[in-house]
Amino acid sequence: MDSFARHMFTPLVQAEQEKDGIRERFEKMYRNRFTGDLDEQAKAFIESRTSFYMASVSETGWPYVQHRGGPAGFLKVIGPSRLGFADYHGNQQYVSKGNLRHDDRVSLILMDYPRQARLKLIGHMQMEEAGDLPELAEQLAVANQGPVERIATIELAAMDWNCPKYIEPRYTRDEVTALVSPHLAKRDGEIEKLKTRLRQLGEDPDRILAD
Repeated sequence: MDSFARHMFTPLVQAEQEKDGIRERFEKMYRNRFTGDLDEQAKAFIESRTSFYMASVSETGWPYVQHRGGPAGFLKVIGPSRLGFADYHGNQQYVSKGNLRHDDRVSLILMDYPRQARLKLIGHMQMEEAGDLPELAEQLAVANQGPVERIATIELAAMDWNCPKYIEPRYTRDEVTALVSPHLAKRDGEIEKLKTRLRQLGEDPDRILAD
């Protein structure tokens, strides 16, 4: 992969950075930042996501942002800098698929809200019929999601970790359950101890608790 800055810090962007006096700082920061293949940290982050946002470019020049979601692991690393995911029956608008025929470039943002982490990816995407590549379709399929209609692959051009500032922590149902369950279990254990002690004293704990 290339440096993220080579693709995103265009002359006009650099001019804005220069006006703010931060051009030199970014020049040093991005000189050798995240070039080469995906590292283990990025791979683990990508394959643990349950959703991502993807932008493609339409023939009218407008960007189109789409949300993609599924069980953790639905977005897979299938090469040193290559991602893939299965595409299932949707609303049949085919906006992203149509845009790719015009311009195969896409931009992805992957979020981890609880840890306030954000990974930005850009690359070239292909979307093909599952029947044309059955082995890859089987590799990318996710259980209980229905038949795979298409497969999407993205050859990454660059990546960048974004700062955690202004990312408001949010939690899924499973994450909330994992956080709360130990405290609830501790509470239930204390209640059972109290009930046992009440019984030892000849009291009816259910009646007392009901009151």
